[in-house]
Amino acid sequence: MYTVVVLALEDAIAFDMATPIETFGRVRIPDGRPGYRLVVAGPEPSVQAGPLRLAIDEGLDALERADLIVVPGRNDPSRLSPAEVLDALRTAAQRGTRIASICVGAFTLAEAGLLDGRDATTHWLAADEFASRFPAVRLDPDVLYTDDGDILTSAGGASGLDLCLHIVHRDYGTAIAADAARLAVSPLHRPGGQAQYIVRNRPTSRSSTLGPVLWWVETNAHRELALADIADAAGMSARTLTRRFKDETGQSPMQWVSGVRLRHAQELLETTDHTVDRIAADTGFPTTSNFRSQFGQSLGVTPGAYRKVFRPG
Repeated sequence: MYTVVVLALEDAIAFDMATPIETFGRVRIPDGRPGYRLVVAGPEPSVQAGPLRLAIDEGLDALERADLIVVPGRNDPSRLSPAEVLDALRTAAQRGTRIASICVGAFTLAEAGLLDGRDATTHWLAADEFASRFPAVRLDPDVLYTDDGDILTSAGGASGLDLCLHIVHRDYGTAIAADAARLAVSPLHRPGGQAQYIVRNRPTSRSSTLGPVLWWVETNAHRELALADIADAAGMSARTLTRRFKDETGQSPMQWVSGVRLRHAQELLETTDHTVDRIAADTGFPTTSNFRSQFGQSLGVTPGAYRKVFRPG
């Protein structure tokens, strides 16, 4: 039996706390015994997790007996973790204990230095902040989870369940993991990655100098556009426009256009029965094959697979 310690910190996300408890707690091996022993541990006797006040089973010394430590996210990922928690995680990692994070729990692992030089992911909304704070981490915001052997990370919400089921599969094989997935009413492995859930290239008030042209692109992305067209709409030279796009969005103007077109295509796949050919034409892609190629490269699934997930029935 593996011992799983779920780390409880103040301001924990209740969903992230519950996911490993429910998933691992219901695993049974063929003779009927539980596959995991669950412990909730933390530096304080209780923590506030959103609207819930949670009592804690054990202190941080429980991490010394763990085969797997799960670090849930916190509602404010910028909140620094207690020094004794970071020390306990470092000590556990040095012992070779597996450590996994759910959602923005990756911030805690990164604070402890456990993700430096490793592949990791986190919720796409927090990806920019994470990359800025922890440049030594190889962040991949497009995947549902990463497995680097003894260190594992997952993206937001339901991807914590994906990661937990992946760990069950690692520990006990396909049959037991499939049973755990059925109990959770979840597929054992979801197609694609986090990329299909990201809201792309939406104009925001943060882009102070580009605001008007971003809205212009929003309403004209279905047309055949070139860099010169966007520069004319912005009243700038192509060079100045490209520099400002890079500074404010991290993308070139034409990359931004492509992202807007993809978001518009996602909306049509979700809300209409239009054919893929029509959606490609209506959103400004030059050909259907170009649309399929860009959609697959960016979102990790085909337009048809995306529609099945986001427009069931």
